[in-house]
Amino acid sequence: MGDTGAEAVSPDRSPPAMPRLAVYALVVCLLAVAAAVVSFVEGSALIGVVWILLAGLSSNMTWYYVRRARATGPDTPATD
Repeated sequence: MGDTGAEAVSPDRSPPAMPRLAVYALVVCLLAVAAAVVSFVEGSALIGVVWILLAGLSSNMTWYYVRRARATGPDTPATD
């Protein structure tokens, strides 16, 4: 009785694409973490701390660009 024969069209539920600047910031974050690990293993704690600070900064940049892209919505493209 409830079947009308028409198929329901569901909106696209896929997550929005990650903005390019967020991807770049994520790559920098991962490379900075790897450099910090290498620095600490080689015994250079001061340089390791600098790499950790850079990783924290790039991590925050990644979250900023992802949240900005989500806030603008799929209809409005975020300018990179």
